[in-house]
Amino acid sequence: MPDCQIYLISPLDVGGDFPQRLERALDAAPVAAFQFRVKDLDEHAAAALAEPLQRICAERDVTFIVNDSIALAKRLGADGVHLGQDDGEVEDARSRLGKDAQIGVTCHDSRHMAMAAGEAGADYVAFGAFFPTTTKAVKHQATLDVLTWWQQIFELPCVAIGGITPDNCGPLVKAGADFLAVCGAVWNGDEVANVKALHEAIQAAS
Repeated sequence: MPDCQIYLISPLDVGGDFPQRLERALDAAPVAAFQFRVKDLDEHAAAALAEPLQRICAERDVTFIVNDSIALAKRLGADGVHLGQDDGEVEDARSRLGKDAQIGVTCHDSRHMAMAAGEAGADYVAFGAFFPTTTKAVKHQATLDVLTWWQQIFELPCVAIGGITPDNCGPLVKAGADFLAVCGAVWNGDEVANVKALHEAIQAAS
């Protein structure tokens, strides 16, 4: 099984110099996937912002995932979509995006949701939040044992999300997270130094 990998989530503001920041982040250390996450934009505006970022990811063989919107993922020909519990059904995403699309589902701290997502055909499940985060309001607190339980029973990869930093990620890696989803830990500050620090922390815990 490959080591735990970085799953990078965009900040809400991806305009301005953000494409250059993304290039620097992806070139700093290995990143498996990038999730395009914007809010309150119409699909046309979101697509315009997404296209240069999608190209940057494609050039580096980084999986490009759209958050929430099956329609936007289809419009862009994205590699996949990440669905919250209110963003649609896995079966619908699969029928619209095709058999090769990567479909992930937010499962909070719920084993039941994760099993349901797996049975519906999701490609990965996401558990969290594990730590306090300023990126979004935390309604669900997940614990390490959900990662260990999942790894012992299921083949499907799991993502840990929520307030993850180089300083606190070690236990998540050891508990069995396949991917660490990070946002603020990279973009709040020097993205190159932050991605390198995260990568080194994962390696040290693997």
